[in-house]
Amino acid sequence: MSSSSLLMDVDLQLGRVPMLRVDATGDGPGWAAAHHDALRAVVAEHGAALVRGLGARDPTEVAAVFRGLAPAGLMIDREAFAERQTYTEGVYSSSKWPPNQPMCMHHELSYRLEFPGVMLFACLSAPDTGGETGVADSTAVLDALPDDLVERLEREGWMLVRNYNDEIGASLTQAFGTEDRSAVENYCRANAIDFEWRPDGGLHTRQRRSAVVRHPVTGRQCWFNQIAFLNEWTLDPEVREFLVDTYGAEGLPFTTRFGDGDPIGEDVVRLLNEVYEAKTTREPWQAGDLMLVDNIRSAHSREPFTGPREVLVGMADPVRLADCSPTVEVGAG
Repeated sequence: MSSSSLLMDVDLQLGRVPMLRVDATGDGPGWAAAHHDALRAVVAEHGAALVRGLGARDPTEVAAVFRGLAPAGLMIDREAFAERQTYTEGVYSSSKWPPNQPMCMHHELSYRLEFPGVMLFACLSAPDTGGETGVADSTAVLDALPDDLVERLEREGWMLVRNYNDEIGASLTQAFGTEDRSAVENYCRANAIDFEWRPDGGLHTRQRRSAVVRHPVTGRQCWFNQIAFLNEWTLDPEVREFLVDTYGAEGLPFTTRFGDGDPIGEDVVRLLNEVYEAKTTREPWQAGDLMLVDNIRSAHSREPFTGPREVLVGMADPVRLADCSPTVEVGAG
C-alpha cells in the first residue's frame, strides 16, 4: 500500500476509532518508517488511527516500530502517576492499574510543562474481554461542557495535588527517576511545582496548569487536562473510602482542584465523565495492532478487562505548554 492510497483507505465508522487495515507482517518496523508521513497525516485529520495488520508481536519489534514513527526520539516518562515497566528506553508497559477499574479519559502528562504530542500504543496480547483504549475528541468535549464551568477553568486553571508514597501509585523514584532529594527539589522548582517534605519522608506537591489550550498546529481550542481522571471522585467508592481512611482527606495519593484550590465536587466529575463517554470511540484490541493518538486533540482511556492484556506505550513529539496559548500562568499551588 502506497502512502497516497493509505490516506484514502481509512475505515470510518460511527463510534469506532478510525482504522487502517494493512499487511505488514514480517516487516512492521520497515512499513511504519516508510509510511510515517502518511500515518501522521491521518492522525492530524482524525485525531487518532488504529493500524490493524502490522503484526508486531514482541517488545523489540514494537520498539523498532515506535522509533520508525518517532525519528526524533521517544520521550522519557517523568511525573508518572502510576508504575510502568520499562522494556527499553522510551518504551513502557501500560500504567499498572487494577484491571477491574477503568482508567478514565485523560491527556497523557497534561500536568507537565512539556508533554507528548503523540501517543503510540502497540498490542502484544489482547485481553479476553474489554480493555479497549477509548479515544475522545477534546474539541467536541470542550464544546459540550457548560459555559460557566469552562469559563471558570479557563480563568483559574486546574490544580493537581499529589502525596507520593511507596504504597499507592508511582513512587518518588519512579516519578522523578531519582532518590536524591536535591534533584527532586531542583526538578520541582524548574517545573513550577510547589513541594513540601512530610515528616515521614513523603513528598506533597501542588501544581496549577491550564485546563484549555490551543493546538499548536491547528490552533483549535482543546479541553486538555486530567481533572476527572486524577480526581478522588472518579475512584471506585470503596477504594476512595479506603484511601481516605488510610491517608486522610488531605493525604490522598492524588486529586484535583480548581485553580484557586477549591475542591472539585462529585457532581462536576460525574458530568465530565458523562461528556467524555458521549464523545468516546473505541475498538477492541487485536494482537499486533498499533494505535497513534494526537495527545492534545484526543483524550484516551482504558476500559476494565479480563484475561492477560499487554499493550506497550511510547511517547513522542514533545510539546511545551507555553506554545499552546495557556489561559493561566503556570505556577505552584
